[in-house]
Amino acid sequence: MAATLPLNALNAFVVAARVGSFSKAAEELHVTPAAVSQQIRQLEDVLNVALFHRLNRGLALTDAGAAGLSDLQSGFESIQSAVRRMQSADQRKELNIWTSPSFASKWLMARMHRFTAAHPTIDLRISGSASLIDNDATSPSLSAEILKSNNIDLAIRFGSGHYPGCEVQKLMDVDAVPLCSPSYLDDAVSPVLNSPSDLKNHTLLHDESPYEGRPKWSDWFKNNGVDPVEPAHNIYFNSVLLALSAAIAGQGVVLTIEQLAQDDINEGRLVPVFEKRSEVEHAYHIVTLEEARRNVQVQAFREWIISELAPE
Repeated sequence: MAATLPLNALNAFVVAARVGSFSKAAEELHVTPAAVSQQIRQLEDVLNVALFHRLNRGLALTDAGAAGLSDLQSGFESIQSAVRRMQSADQRKELNIWTSPSFASKWLMARMHRFTAAHPTIDLRISGSASLIDNDATSPSLSAEILKSNNIDLAIRFGSGHYPGCEVQKLMDVDAVPLCSPSYLDDAVSPVLNSPSDLKNHTLLHDESPYEGRPKWSDWFKNNGVDPVEPAHNIYFNSVLLALSAAIAGQGVVLTIEQLAQDDINEGRLVPVFEKRSEVEHAYHIVTLEEARRNVQVQAFREWIISELAPE
């Protein structure tokens, strides 16, 4: 019997039951009232049951009609949902993004849900690679050939902005700032830390990631007109993520990119030690192939990430 059930008639029954009238159902289905009435009659003949009481002022479901209505409504909703998924499946696109692990974990991850909510048909493939960084200003680590060979649609790079054959747009300038955990400052046994000269009694945390333009304590002292000090201790890390984690754990004072640690500052995990900042020559850039300006997904991500940096 299932193979011969008329779907159009079943749909007409569901609509007529909802609106309580063959005439109103006909308007919604864009057919005549007579056509709806005929479809219901055919369905009743197939099922060998009456589905409606025909009243002078409308329709009333019989017990048999009421018994099947809820499941039929759910069934048609499932069919509509399946059709929408089928229609959208071919529209889903994947966007391949390259960036550093530090930018991905400390900045991008906390905001990415807003992009996926605004663009539900775009799937993101995020690749964080510490090997793809600008470690030599005279030899760019990124080019159009590299993007093409790795099937990358868009890269977010901290560097000089010199990437041959690519379209480059500055995303944001950055500053270097000394940070530590609130507990490190509040520790009763910790030496006073009121001025840069007091750093001689503290532990300095160093990010020695091999990328061009990374913040260095020597540059911070120089740019702020402060005499460099020899700290009580130094701890060196080959990853900015490790250096930030050490600072959050109260191991000392780290010099890092303020914008990279902004969420840690906002959440109170880190606090600026001094008001003195140091401008960093390099910046974050959006890097794409020149033909990507015709790529709807690339442009959507570009516009979104720029909007994330717009003043509120």
